Amino acid sequence: QVQLVESGGGLVQAGGSLRLSCAASGFRFSIFDMNWYRQAPGKERELVAVITSAGGRLSYADSVKGRFTISRDDAKNTVYLQMNSLKPEDTAVYYCNAVFLRVDYWGKGTLVTVSS
Repeated sequence: QVQLVESGGGLVQAGGSLRLSCAASGFRFSIFDMNWYRQAPGKERELVAVITSAGGRLSYADSVKGRFTISRDDAKNTVYLQMNSLKPEDTAVYYCNAVFLRVDYWGKGTLVTVSS
């Protein structure tokens, strides 16, 4: 059974940090590109960060460049999102996404709330 389980969300003050984790199971994690998306209330889902298989390429939304870092540990089937210098506008549900060719898996999300 395929599962993506996000964790690490919570309430943090502006300027603080959080580290999100996404634990994967039920598929061959290492060959999948892994993405973090977020969706703020009343807004569309936004791609935040990408890490390709084997960590060959990283990319970030302009809004998080220099503050967020995506990484993966294929031995643990886990992808991470280190979020520093958090802002109230980073408040959203953060989703983990796995993609390989036409195969696409999603987690249920973890809520991040940044207070001003």
